[in-house]
Amino acid sequence: MIIKRFQAKTEKEATEAAIKELGSTAVIMNVKTIRPKGLFAIFKPSIVEVTAAVEEESDNPPVKKTAEKPAEKKPQFPDVIPDDAPEPKAPSPEPDREKIEEKLESLHSLIAETLKKDEGEKKAAPAEDKNNETDDEMRMLRLIYNTLIENEVDEKYANEIIGEIEELSRGDRAISIDSILSGIYQKMILMFGQAVTVQPASKGPRVVYFIGPTGVGKTTTIAKIASKLCIEEKKKVALVTTDTYRIAATDQLKTYANIMETPFRVVYTEKEMKGAYEEFSGYDYIMVDTAGHSPKNDDLKEGTRQFLHALDDVAEKEVYLVLSATTKYKDLIAISDTYKELDEYKLIFTKLDETGELGNLWNIKQHTGATMSYVTMGQNVPGDIASFNPQTTVKKLLGGE
Repeated sequence: MIIKRFQAKTEKEATEAAIKELGSTAVIMNVKTIRPKGLFAIFKPSIVEVTAAVEEESDNPPVKKTAEKPAEKKPQFPDVIPDDAPEPKAPSPEPDREKIEEKLESLHSLIAETLKKDEGEKKAAPAEDKNNETDDEMRMLRLIYNTLIENEVDEKYANEIIGEIEELSRGDRAISIDSILSGIYQKMILMFGQAVTVQPASKGPRVVYFIGPTGVGKTTTIAKIASKLCIEEKKKVALVTTDTYRIAATDQLKTYANIMETPFRVVYTEKEMKGAYEEFSGYDYIMVDTAGHSPKNDDLKEGTRQFLHALDDVAEKEVYLVLSATTKYKDLIAISDTYKELDEYKLIFTKLDETGELGNLWNIKQHTGATMSYVTMGQNVPGDIASFNPQTTVKKLLGGE
């Protein structure tokens, strides 16, 4: 794993520098504005620092590579910086472990307490020190595994995470608690990837479809995103619904449109969808609410498919699958598989305020391979919505508060 920082005048320039050096697969792990200090700071511009990471491509196993160049690996773990971290200091050859401990303080303490339980037994059997060290590592991994399971990460994915870290500990040198936590933490962030939110089209309006089952908060989510685009970014947004089955959903979206003073249309056919696109050709976004349906309802599924592809030859589009974090894992699998048959999509998770376990976010991300986008945590419009934050989510999955 390669982790580097890039500084530039703007976030875009820093990100481009990261991609240029690390490649298109680089993941942006942290973005921070650094303000100048000192007597003449007011006359100096701020700079943006981007922390990016990429998986190393090598035919050698991780243990061998670490054994050959241990000094080069040490400085990598602390490069994930919390938003409230102090201004960066000069590079140091020794890793700053406090940054990882701050992220995962509660789990770190729990592991430390667990490892002290058998301390007396170890002193009574000094001849088995190496075995005891191995036992310590196994207990660490077991505790982290149990924490993932308690947070409803599927057993298959929890085993995959622990299995990769076990490979790192199969050497002559014992692996520390900090190294285990750092390795798991940063590996999971990379596997979640960077969130991708609604972006403008290169030409004409971007058509943004929202799909998903009933009751997940799809209409409210559309209103939140549309409100932010209208109010914060001063974009022109038109709202369209194809959900003619639920009058309440149509009325709700129409009410939001009236509040935002943006146009609203109900479309019944593919022809009407094309007409709406022509009518709103001068807008930045056309947001389309679709009818929610059961994975077993083939008629509604086919109707949704037709609307999703009605503008393929004329418009740039994005599709977002809206799911509730409180839905049972097996049901989420069935839902995500059903909608995968219709089109490619990005993921939005709602109702994070109604559950304490975020394992479903990890499970569905790994199952579908889809890009994470937004999360919502309440009913307030335009508030209670944010871009998905992999650092915060991984910290919670690993037992952080």
